[in-house]
Amino acid sequence: MKKATQTKASRRAKPKTATHEVPAVAISAPPEVAQPAEESSVAAIAEHAPPSDALTAQATAPAQDEAAAPIVSEASAPKAAEPSASSSSDERNDGSSAGPPPSGPTGPVSPRTILCRNPANGELLGEVPAMDAAEVSARLARARIAQADWKKTSFAERRRVLRKLLDTILNHADELCRMLSAEAGKTLQNAMMGEIFPVCEKIRYTLKNGEDDLRSEKISSGLLLHKTATIEFHPLGVIGVICPWNFPLQNILGPMIPALFSGNAVLAKVSEWSSYSAPRVQALLDEVLSSCGHSPDLVQIITGYGDTGAALVRCGVDKIVFTGSVPNGRRVLEGSVQNLTPVILELGGKDPLIVCDDADLDQAVAGALAGVFICSGQMCLAAERIYVMDGIYDRFVEQVVAQAQALRQGDPLSGNGADIDVGAMTMPHQVEIVEHLVNDALSKGARALVGGARRPGGSFFQPTVLVDVDHTMAIMREETFGPVMAIMRVRDDAHAIELANDSVFGLGSSVFSKDQARARRLADQLIAGSTCINDYGLAYMVQGLPFGGVRSSGFGRLNGREGLRACCNAKAVVGDRFPIHIPSKIYPVKPGDYELVRAAVNLIYRPLDLTGLRARAEALVDVVRHGLGIG
Repeated sequence: MKKATQTKASRRAKPKTATHEVPAVAISAPPEVAQPAEESSVAAIAEHAPPSDALTAQATAPAQDEAAAPIVSEASAPKAAEPSASSSSDERNDGSSAGPPPSGPTGPVSPRTILCRNPANGELLGEVPAMDAAEVSARLARARIAQADWKKTSFAERRRVLRKLLDTILNHADELCRMLSAEAGKTLQNAMMGEIFPVCEKIRYTLKNGEDDLRSEKISSGLLLHKTATIEFHPLGVIGVICPWNFPLQNILGPMIPALFSGNAVLAKVSEWSSYSAPRVQALLDEVLSSCGHSPDLVQIITGYGDTGAALVRCGVDKIVFTGSVPNGRRVLEGSVQNLTPVILELGGKDPLIVCDDADLDQAVAGALAGVFICSGQMCLAAERIYVMDGIYDRFVEQVVAQAQALRQGDPLSGNGADIDVGAMTMPHQVEIVEHLVNDALSKGARALVGGARRPGGSFFQPTVLVDVDHTMAIMREETFGPVMAIMRVRDDAHAIELANDSVFGLGSSVFSKDQARARRLADQLIAGSTCINDYGLAYMVQGLPFGGVRSSGFGRLNGREGLRACCNAKAVVGDRFPIHIPSKIYPVKPGDYELVRAAVNLIYRPLDLTGLRARAEALVDVVRHGLGIG
């Protein structure tokens, strides 16, 4: 893979305080950027390429992902271009709100090279190749060769490789966090907590439990007492992963770890908005695999635009793991039909967080702040709807406002890394989406007690607290994916549940109450893939739990035993319990065979009441009679 070209850091302006409520570290204005090469809409794809090309390039965080672009020849593509907002966003506003127009030009061309910039200051970080369909197919062929040997390895050997990977991540953690911060605009603390920590925990879980989770499982053979029944878990082959841009490292390694431990190879397509780290991560993976005596082709990171993602979906991988928006999830699903490729879809959420009137106030405020402002709100599990009961509403809002006003926003790498609470947003167009949703809410009666606008000098939107929101506003129905806390007052438990379940999404949820029985009652009524009681987001960190959603949040599960087994063919095997070889002859069919089987069915399945026992007795007589041929 072509190495990313590094550039010197641009000069930064002296820090100053913003005029809004949120203290901020000012960022130098981004240098002028050439507009990206034009990329096609889905309609253009259908016109210029096979139907399956109309796939998304790439998943974006459960918020924005790349719309697919047609595959073009190198001769027709410009040499290098910046990622186009129109190419990577489905604008998240596929619901009731029209949404802002996409920024940047649109058209049918996909460039050969991606220019990577720091979203906090516009600094050019380097460039990576935009791979075409031929390159994707070639990588699939190499992955299949590598997987043919890897699938024969023992669990002990796979643990050795993962242990080496864990050591490598720990040894390079500081370097990785700074790289992820420069690429995604997140704070160093968010990079360590949201990227390094969960990846290490996933590896720890897999080292400890992976073999047990994938061990062949003996089950009852039912009436066939002479037979054994076993479920075996065999690798599928090559898993294709389409990664969003919000967690550049975790979104590669999260699906890769269970896939690799299950005996598969992995092709991971990363977003053009998070491609800068790809060469370095690939180099670390190559080092781990090579040092353990295995082919680096086992895990290959693919960079490119929409056409690259489309090519991965239809190239013949054995399963696809996609994280992104609902519209692009549908396109991936449509493309997977070509080869009947199974798919796991994680399509984002609009997670509710319920604060009961008996909640621990400090605990609830801390959970809400984390759920909204970590990673500038660019998380599929972000707490985007806060429902607070009357009895605690005023105190909750007061504390939230005080703490949100104190948040420091700016370039995470401009100082020592510890003086910034909220970083930049990764994709410029996502700032436009957040701005549109906030303005829509304000125009319909909501009030911004903190923030409420974008900041100049980078891809920033101020940490924002909105009150007086309701479900007529797009911000309570469409995925925000930004640093906006939308707080709605509710009367009681029933009202909270009614509103929390009033969504097309169903990924995560949270409930805060000191009454454990009450909290469990609420949790049991929430329609979601997970619920955390008196905390936010920890369901993902418990790696033994499955992760996924319901409704428009997708289907299939990652993490835990379910995540490991999702990378396998669950094969049913029936064997001999005893070394007795008596043929079960069906042919030729003889007179009385039908009556014999009918009698056997009645003998086995009639109920054990008086009528049923009488029918069983009659059936037993018929079995004997027809079995002996005297019927």
